[in-house]
Amino acid sequence: MKKRMLSLLLAAALLCTGLTGCGTTYARREDTSSTLYVGEVGAAFPTSYMPWLSRDGVAPTIASMIFSTLLSYDDETGAYSPLLASDWCYVDREGNPIRTVDGQVDYQRLAQVYGGNDTTCMVIRFELNPDATWSDGVPVTAEDVYFTFDLAANQARSNHAGALAWVSDLQHKYDNTSHRLLKQGVFTYDHGANERGYKIDEADRDRVFYFEVNKVLGAITPLVSTVLILPEHIYGPLVSEENPINGSDPTPELNQANQDPVGCGPFTLDREQTNSQEIVLHRRPDYYLHDEAGNDLYKVDTLRFILYQEINVAIYALKKGHIDVLDATISPNYRGLFSEEKGVEVLESNGLFLQTLVLNMNPTQDQLTDMRQLLTDVNFRRAIALAVDQDALIRSVLGGAGSTAPAGLFLPSQSDLYNPEADILSGPMEDRLAEANAILDDICPERDSDGYRTLDGHRISFSILGNPGEQETIEFLRILLQKIGVEVKFAAKGSNPESTYLYAGNFDMTIQNVTLSLSNADIMLNSHFVNLNRSSNYGRMQNDEVSALIETMRTAIDLQNKRDAIQAVQPVMAQQYYKIPLYCADVISVARTDHFTGWTAKAGSTAFSLESLQQLEKVN
Repeated sequence: MKKRMLSLLLAAALLCTGLTGCGTTYARREDTSSTLYVGEVGAAFPTSYMPWLSRDGVAPTIASMIFSTLLSYDDETGAYSPLLASDWCYVDREGNPIRTVDGQVDYQRLAQVYGGNDTTCMVIRFELNPDATWSDGVPVTAEDVYFTFDLAANQARSNHAGALAWVSDLQHKYDNTSHRLLKQGVFTYDHGANERGYKIDEADRDRVFYFEVNKVLGAITPLVSTVLILPEHIYGPLVSEENPINGSDPTPELNQANQDPVGCGPFTLDREQTNSQEIVLHRRPDYYLHDEAGNDLYKVDTLRFILYQEINVAIYALKKGHIDVLDATISPNYRGLFSEEKGVEVLESNGLFLQTLVLNMNPTQDQLTDMRQLLTDVNFRRAIALAVDQDALIRSVLGGAGSTAPAGLFLPSQSDLYNPEADILSGPMEDRLAEANAILDDICPERDSDGYRTLDGHRISFSILGNPGEQETIEFLRILLQKIGVEVKFAAKGSNPESTYLYAGNFDMTIQNVTLSLSNADIMLNSHFVNLNRSSNYGRMQNDEVSALIETMRTAIDLQNKRDAIQAVQPVMAQQYYKIPLYCADVISVARTDHFTGWTAKAGSTAFSLESLQQLEKVN
């Protein structure tokens, strides 16, 4: 395998001069400035940098550096940290903070205040950092926050389904037909806070604002850690129902604002140096957050992103010192290439994303085929699930760099959420295969000459939608499911699979990443297992018991009750055999240490991260 990897890198070297990025990276060798060269693997760089426009490729990374959310959230610790907002708290009906003596959320009191039927929402008070400014020097104010969330809730002006989903638990709602504001849920000094009873002194008019949110603990997370705040003074005059911010034909002025963004994050875009092969960002000297010693929070002056269209070419560029770090995971098979490489560090962290095999268990009538009809049978789905050997997948596809996951989709490491009763797919593979074959012998006992099961004389065969990086996983699933007489084949997802196949139910199976935590359970369980309207519930699961348990969980304000409800839904969810766990892959990344040291990789992250950018030290 190592020889094969080396030959691929040699081929990459020969092709390098003809591929995007290779000609530009030699500049790294002569550059002694505090510039970090970052390798990106993708088809193309974005040409527009409005942070809501794209979630593909490097676009979210660039957006998170130019713009900012209100807070950041740590999935491992469950803690919120200040960004644009320097402080936040739930408040009671008199406006008093609902906090413990050490400043944390007092969940017991929160349940007492908002647990009854006499309230329809919870109230959250925020304070903005008074030093926060946009990159053009204009202060960030509460009116920017109102503008952003009001826009996200108004489909007519945003034309952005994702933004609407982000604010679904914010009680700020527009009528889809008349586009009138039906209910206000964001309150500032200039937008009715005092009239609503939320006290804001005139001295704090630019800093303080309030949210009214559904009585769901997880409501706060997407609101404060997903929605990137936009500058009202830039976008306010440009956006309307006739010219939505995510429109297909933006005006020249809106297009200019998107291409030359004014943000409030730690970096700014260098428009003159940015092109189809490179994106250049500069650290803002006036950024309002600092480290504990009062120094600049981020230690690199310039970020230079270099585009590569092949991972092998990018790895070759890193080995040769043309770039400092890859903003991508690498295959475990590549680890050996760096074992004796001087000046290169390999970093590994536990993965947070669970890879699953999703079955189309409830196709609409116009997408129902004889083969898909089989997937509507829970016993057939159980047979498929029993044949999936996670340990073998991890050995063969991940080179051992991963961990197994239970059918309940919450990992054992999530000790306060994981329910071992949902681990219903364990046991010796010999016994599982025997059970799977026994199930299928009752459903479809006939086989063809190659040993595959048949239905009405036709081989039982399914296509699995995947991207090129998932092809190896699907190929190994083909080997595993062959043991129970079921054929599966790779089918390319294409560039827009949600709209092309998944939302329409035009697929047999697909590969999907799932990550669940206490903070996102309220939204993600509903999205994955209940919602039928353009959500992550691709196979259109409908189960009254699962839906009721998820709703009970969503409305539990007492923290322990919510944990208990998350545990209760897992065994029932697992028994649907709908999203079959494959593995949780470790994150393996590489970085050079001859120009910068101090690389770190937290769970689910590569070496290139905001955490690394706060700790890097330049090598003289």
